Amino acid sequence: MSLKGKTAVITGSNSGIGLGVARELARAGASVVLNSFTDTDEDHKLAEELGREFGVDARYIKADMSKGDECRALIEAAGSCDILVNNAGIQFVSPIDEFPLDKWDAIIAINMNSAFHCTAAALPKMRTAGWGRIVNVASAHGLTASPYKSAYVAAKHGVVGMTKVVALETAKEAITCNAICPGYVRTPLVEAQIPDTAKKYNMSEEEVIEKVMLERQPSKAFATVEQIGGTAVFLCSDAAEQITGTTISVDGGWTAL
Repeated sequence: MSLKGKTAVITGSNSGIGLGVARELARAGASVVLNSFTDTDEDHKLAEELGREFGVDARYIKADMSKGDECRALIEAAGSCDILVNNAGIQFVSPIDEFPLDKWDAIIAINMNSAFHCTAAALPKMRTAGWGRIVNVASAHGLTASPYKSAYVAAKHGVVGMTKVVALETAKEAITCNAICPGYVRTPLVEAQIPDTAKKYNMSEEEVIEKVMLERQPSKAFATVEQIGGTAVFLCSDAAEQITGTTISVDGGWTAL
């Protein structure tokens, strides 16, 4: 599958799942636009190295996904946007009656509202180009729930619902919109949590992965960022032309329970 000639904008992509998706899209030949809310030499160097590795155009554009105007400005600054991956997200855990209002607002803004703003700005470009792919990185929590994650679960359910609406609005065009729903993915952030979690529960790292971190993931194995990226590439392929408005779970069987 070649995506040569296509430009992909991936929000929240200077690390973790977003960077993994960007790498797989670049591997498939797409030009990529990386994004986060920082603007460091390392951010721009990351894009340069990715572009050099895969022989594609790669840029980094700063934009704060908690602000609607910056979301839309990101798409405009990208120029072309054939593929939009709405990936940016944050998490906070608290009982709902104690949930800090600023954390609620930030999670809804970054995890859900940014997908709305970026999609609204990208669709006219896709229509002009006569082709487009929107891939929303939702979560197993877009299909089910866990306690103490009210804002995250609400936002990810909202992203899944919006995915269906966009798919219906573009159903007669060469534009698709789908959501990937990962379970636990082995990112650098998750990797860093393993030793401290093992100490907290007085378990080995292997035990804490299986019995605590992956308690709800029947495969007892993390998904990888490459697997999420590969799923995104598939959704951009000709084989997925009639796949729209749906969710693809990459969760080791979590939502089969």
